[in-house]
Amino acid sequence: MNPTRKRRLAIVISVIAAAVVAIGLTVFALQRNMSYLFTPSQVQEGQATQYTSFRLGGMVKAGSIQRATSSLRVSFIVIDADGAMPVEYTGILPDLFRDNQSVIATGRMDSGRFIASEVLAKHDENYMPKELKDAMAKAHQNKKIDDTAMKDTPK
Repeated sequence: MNPTRKRRLAIVISVIAAAVVAIGLTVFALQRNMSYLFTPSQVQEGQATQYTSFRLGGMVKAGSIQRATSSLRVSFIVIDADGAMPVEYTGILPDLFRDNQSVIATGRMDSGRFIASEVLAKHDENYMPKELKDAMAKAHQNKKIDDTAMKDTPK
């Protein structure tokens, strides 16, 4: 083989190797930063067990907010059409956080409780994130199908 050809081949192989490494690092970084959204009923069904960190979306149950007196720790329950999930958060909550508000909490599960590292509240009366709206509609639709099937079965 000609020395010029060997050099060209070495350059091409080096460029391809660098591209493969760059693509691999990009995919790895994106996977670590992806955060999936689940409703309480989906978490209770076990759909979130494979994720160490995810987002929990739903409504704050009326009367469930409990604030610690000596710290910034807050406990509340997030509900959807069919499920409820206790949430614990330490930090300053958004101004719009209150009973019967849509929230999205980012965090992890620990002993049946969702430990939130961040809590976001909706910003107006008619707003609900599309992902949360779709997930809640799907969960509610599945529940209606299950209820219909239960009504049709003989007792």
